Amino acid sequence: MAYTINDDCISCGVCEPTCPTDAISAGDSIYQIDAEKCIDCGVCAPACPVDAIKA
Repeated sequence: MAYTINDDCISCGVCEPTCPTDAISAGDSIYQIDAEKCIDCGVCAPACPVDAIKA
C-alpha cells in the first residue's frame, strides 16, 4: 500500500526531493504521491515537518 499525504500538508515541498522514485509531486492544494511509483520505502514520512505523510 502506497504512502499518502493528508490535508495537514502545508505544500512546503520538503518531501518531493526525498523520494527515490519521483512519486511525489505538487498537486492543486497539497502534494500528492503517485501510488504506481511509490515503493513504500518511507523515506518521505520523517522529512515532513507537519507529519502529513502516512503509510
